[in-house]
Amino acid sequence: MGNIYKRGKIWYIDIRVKGRRVRKRIGSSKRIAELALKDAEVKSAKEEFGFAQNDITIDKYMAQFLDYSRANHRESTTNRYRAVIDHFREFLEAKQDVTFMSEITTEIIDQYKVFRKNSLVNPNGHPVESDEDIEEYTRKDARAHTINFEIATLKTIFNVAIKWCYLKENPTKGIRKLKVTDSKPLKFLSIEECQKLLNACLPDLYPIYFTFLNTGMRKAELENLEWDDIDFKRRKIKIRHKEFWQPKTGEREIPINQSLFDLLQRLKSENDKSIQSNFVFPDKTTGGKIKTKLREKLIKIAKEAGIDGLTKLHTLRHTFASHLVMNGVDLPTVKKLMGHSDIQTTMIYAHLAPDHLERAVDKLEFKNKSKD
Repeated sequence: MGNIYKRGKIWYIDIRVKGRRVRKRIGSSKRIAELALKDAEVKSAKEEFGFAQNDITIDKYMAQFLDYSRANHRESTTNRYRAVIDHFREFLEAKQDVTFMSEITTEIIDQYKVFRKNSLVNPNGHPVESDEDIEEYTRKDARAHTINFEIATLKTIFNVAIKWCYLKENPTKGIRKLKVTDSKPLKFLSIEECQKLLNACLPDLYPIYFTFLNTGMRKAELENLEWDDIDFKRRKIKIRHKEFWQPKTGEREIPINQSLFDLLQRLKSENDKSIQSNFVFPDKTTGGKIKTKLREKLIKIAKEAGIDGLTKLHTLRHTFASHLVMNGVDLPTVKKLMGHSDIQTTMIYAHLAPDHLERAVDKLEFKNKSKD
């Protein structure tokens, strides 16, 4: 048996199911709360209350999921899952009646969206947990695309819970995406800014940022690049699977232009004479994977060079793709060079070639045989 009770203007039901106390918010109508209680009692009697076969607390399941992720995903992927889970746990701290997986409803997910829209966030998603975390660029309101990403991530997490019989259905089902109207304009460097950046680099960092600009490689791809990945004869860089690292979107090849070819040959010669590391950009002390904090170095160099707004390594990747498009390279080719899994990702550069459709149509030269 259960009962109904009122908090403020809202009625709730309170019922025990399989030894567990379940409380649910109903609304402002006492009559509807009474009907909801009867419905819950009937479902409880028929064991149709909606609990999965092996209901589990949210904290316990999330810990299990992160263990699963560490065993099956790249470290960066697990870190993204952990960040979203941390946000979700912070949201649930104010909801004392939501402790089991079965208690996460579509309404809870919609409330989470509101919570994130009112959260303080730092650049790059760094959480604001206390006054000490507030930075110059701290803002209220997580961006729409960030919230959409987090909901999609929770959907994946809950799908695994269904697979493990902890949930009967996914609470994100039916959740609408937020309309993205607050996305930042695409940031990339001009040719002049690229030159300023390179001129401000110290000798040990110049090859790294030069390679970023000439290949569009991701940070992890550059950090894990080995000499065996470089085919000097064919002038290709191979992004490939390794025992200790897997590329984000599969293997691909990147052609090496003449300037980069000359630089890599010089680095290979220096490496063979001194450190003899397997890595193209190694830690100078150990010869292992580079430990330099490349983003922090980039921000410092950009400031010295007088380049405003350069705070992300990914901007160098955008710069590579943007200049390809502006120089007439077609989007499918850019997709292959960048290693995008979906052409929609590449389409963010389409506006940089506003005349590419006109150039395509101009290639058609059917003869006009109409008579005067």
